[in-house]
Amino acid sequence: MKRLNYQKGVRVLLALLFFIPILLFFLDFTNKMPVDVHKFLHIQLLPAVLGGMFGIVAVLLIMTYLFGRIYCSAICPAGILQDIINRLFCISKKKKKGVRRFSYHKPMNWLRYSILALTVVTTALGFSGLCLLLDPYSNFGRIAANLFRPAVMWGNNVLADWLMKMDNYSLFHVTISTVSIAGLISAIVALVVFIVMVIFRGRLFCNTLCPVGALLSLVSRYSQMRISFDKEACNHCGNCERTCKAEAINAKEMTVDSSRCVDCFNCVSSCSKGGLQYRFKPAFHKENDNLVPVPDTGPQKDRHSQSAADTGSSNAIPCQAQERTSASNSRRTFLATGVTVAATLPVVSAIADGVGQAKGHGQGNGHGKKKGRKKWPPITPPGSLNLERFKDKCTGCHICVVKCPSQVLRPAGLEYGFDYLLKPRMAYISSYCNYECTICSEVCPAEALKPISVEEKKSLQVGIATFFINRCIVKTEGTDCGACSEHCPTQAVHMVPYEGTLTIPEVNPDLCVGCGGCESICPVRPMRAIIVKANTVHQTIVLPEEEDVKNVEVDDFGF
Repeated sequence: MKRLNYQKGVRVLLALLFFIPILLFFLDFTNKMPVDVHKFLHIQLLPAVLGGMFGIVAVLLIMTYLFGRIYCSAICPAGILQDIINRLFCISKKKKKGVRRFSYHKPMNWLRYSILALTVVTTALGFSGLCLLLDPYSNFGRIAANLFRPAVMWGNNVLADWLMKMDNYSLFHVTISTVSIAGLISAIVALVVFIVMVIFRGRLFCNTLCPVGALLSLVSRYSQMRISFDKEACNHCGNCERTCKAEAINAKEMTVDSSRCVDCFNCVSSCSKGGLQYRFKPAFHKENDNLVPVPDTGPQKDRHSQSAADTGSSNAIPCQAQERTSASNSRRTFLATGVTVAATLPVVSAIADGVGQAKGHGQGNGHGKKKGRKKWPPITPPGSLNLERFKDKCTGCHICVVKCPSQVLRPAGLEYGFDYLLKPRMAYISSYCNYECTICSEVCPAEALKPISVEEKKSLQVGIATFFINRCIVKTEGTDCGACSEHCPTQAVHMVPYEGTLTIPEVNPDLCVGCGGCESICPVRPMRAIIVKANTVHQTIVLPEEEDVKNVEVDDFGF
């Protein structure tokens, strides 16, 4: 019988208080949630490290030193998502007597600390690829942005259709346009990895692949508050080990690996005798100081056998040989996986470079470059300052993508190389960057996008429009147009006399902010007559007179 445990209740309550606002912030396609909710994102550990928010980092590390890895079970959305998956699996799976849910496994310290060291080194050298692939918050963000959010939007559209048949127009159709193939694949892979690892090994991701978990484990092994055995109350039933999703409890040796324990308190609540307690223990206190291993003979053995029989789990505590075999198999599996991934990354990068070069050598690519020239770089969002800085700091969580009101931000695939994979870029396919919008810079938790004011945004030049006269319908069809000029907020694109009564666009680069209003509205297809070329380092322009600035609203067809 489970014992009522307030510690688990508090942990669940805290997890819900953090998880629900973060999830709803990603799912909110109506942009009705307060922007201040983004502050929940700024306390995520790895984005805080990349953003230089060392005060938040210090608070999280001190909290871990005092209370253990509370962050992993109550603050990290990916950790909470894994707990939800585990709970759903437990509900759907019929419990059978004698079948173990989890069991103790030796820690794979060599793997998790190698990944942590590799992540630190590569990030310091300016390559954030490992952060992007392994950061728990960013993986959750991509899952929420590319799977959960489109599912909610699709459900909204289905419900809107149903209500319209009854002349109820309280809901409206929304366009699902921010999901890219690369983003969708990455979200599916991350979710599948979470599900598989949770089903078979609980919090295996957190204790092997996650650099955040590895960093916190270095501190939590010396935490002042920790879960430990009460040798007088424990009856060696093994329930605690079966419920430990971190696989950190060795019921036979009566030890708890505090470096892997995520303080979910499932073990404490599962023990009806109070054999496990969350209590204060001095720093650097050895795990075995107050523990008594299970004897092999005598009355204690009889009690253990009887208790195991009562719980229907006579095999609840595996022998040491089985543990060694399991640990050895796990090491071989992860070593093979690691070698495969390491060998694959250069190949993927080479393929990406080859694809980019092939596109660059094509006859007139999407940015109008001539044959034999390199593809233009991506246009980075306002606040990124420059391309290299943005690549170093962005972890591809896609919160800026889902919060962009004009949906101009899209996740990149391999077209710009592996080092820009899944990072957002400005794509003026059917929309533009609002002249007075700064939402993306406000919500970025890693400060890959520095917060900027509206006035700073108005004078920020992220790119310069380039006009291709041979594509313009004024020349090719001899007809008036001027859509690009009509939708330029700074009048950088203006019309000048051409032939007879015709006028043709001309670009003043000193006034262009690269908002994409001209490119998004250009009617020429497939390659538009005016395209914004990225500034790899953002520039500041001198604003025109106030009366010359127009409030632009781009519709589907601009003239």
